Amino acid sequence: MKLHRQLLTAAVAAALFVPAAHAEVAIDVIGGSEITFEGLVQADGNWFDNDVTDLNGGDAANGKDSEFELRRAELVLKGKGPGNVEWVVGYDAKADKFLDTNIKYKLAGNANHFVQVGQFKQPNSLEELSSTKNNDFISKAAVTNTYAVARRLGGAYGFGDSNWSVTASAFGRELTRNLAHGSGYGARGTWAPINDKGQVLHFGLSYVDYDTDADALRLRARPNADLATARLVDSGNLVDTDRITTIGAEAMYIGGPFKAQGEYYTSKAKRYSHDNYESDGFYVSGLWNITGETWGYKGGTPTTGLPDEPGRGMWQLGARYDSMNLDDGHLNTNPVASGAPIVDGVLGGKMDIWTVGVNYYWRSNTKFALNYVMVDSKKYSSASRTFVNDDPNILEARLQFFW
Repeated sequence: MKLHRQLLTAAVAAALFVPAAHAEVAIDVIGGSEITFEGLVQADGNWFDNDVTDLNGGDAANGKDSEFELRRAELVLKGKGPGNVEWVVGYDAKADKFLDTNIKYKLAGNANHFVQVGQFKQPNSLEELSSTKNNDFISKAAVTNTYAVARRLGGAYGFGDSNWSVTASAFGRELTRNLAHGSGYGARGTWAPINDKGQVLHFGLSYVDYDTDADALRLRARPNADLATARLVDSGNLVDTDRITTIGAEAMYIGGPFKAQGEYYTSKAKRYSHDNYESDGFYVSGLWNITGETWGYKGGTPTTGLPDEPGRGMWQLGARYDSMNLDDGHLNTNPVASGAPIVDGVLGGKMDIWTVGVNYYWRSNTKFALNYVMVDSKKYSSASRTFVNDDPNILEARLQFFW
């Protein structure tokens, strides 16, 4: 399904006439449903200081160490009503896929007590569930991109209040064909023992269990650069896998203009004729609103408000450290004598990444972001029969417009 470029251009042009105080475009009230139109356009640039691997060498091998791309072009219709019903239909014209496309019914009018059917982000991962337009860094942490289950078709039931929540879901494939598959289920619980304006302490725990696609699994990750075509850690294609289970633990603290958060994931793939494959990873990050703004808290995730002074804008400084380990095996020191393979198990590699960045929100619709990424990775090479260190650096920039 292709969205015509003229439609996207017209949508962006229409959004430019939205008054600065409003983020969405009010369309109409039809059948008791208040319909609004939202959008998100992101353009990215990555500049690679390669070490061993040519991080964008797969892109027609053009010999350049930079990539520029329209990252997202999201168009979203939302409706409130009739009654306690809310609905959404979202589509990404750049990726040619559906986004959130679902219906939610709020029981007794309580936003924290609901039934939801359709495609939506599954209840796991604080970073995955947070709004894309307000990501702290240009790329999500490598562990989030690797382990978190994003949008799938299914049904969910959630209940709670402003300080705690429990959500459970059952899901299948993505709505758009030929993307993620594998039926499963998941649950997430959150608790905020402190939840005041400008001060929040949040804890969360999640669990997902689902079938692997065609009994095969491959875990791999880019070095926190969305335009990179190469991965520095890679489990390889693991055949004879049955199901994968992932447990996630999360914590966040908001204190005025400061926000700190972290997540840990541990994952196990059950295999028929090999030992189970286990891997894990985590990230910790901190963000400072230099201009003094703070964050809100809703549904177990942080919310980012508009600048206190739109003409001045909102400045943020951030740093993140994330680490993942896809090794679950060892080298056989004497394979000839024992008749065993050189690698016993899976040696997918280890990767540690530092990211520092600055964000600037101008008025109510524009964001600029600049990140510098420093990577330290190590992976076994079957060609050289030794471990290879690969430590590139990457400069990333993003221009974003949303309404």
